[in-house]
Amino acid sequence: MFPERRVKLFKNGRNQVVRIPPEFEPPGEDAIMRKEGERLIIEPTLPKSLLALLVTLAPIDEEFPPSLDPHPEPVEL
Repeated sequence: MFPERRVKLFKNGRNQVVRIPPEFEPPGEDAIMRKEGERLIIEPTLPKSLLALLVTLAPIDEEFPPSLDPHPEPVEL
């Protein structure tokens, strides 16, 4: 966990902006911001699709055991 840091606040037009140090940068291009009492919380957003989430996962390097469920017998309708 990173220690806390003092950051600079400044104005950009009508918006107040905070400089986020590199060690605190959230991944991606979007984040969710909310207030809890006097605390301002910034969290990264979840990927927008299942495919985007799957791309972020590490590959599985283990072999799966064979299936013990036999194939069903053909049925004539």
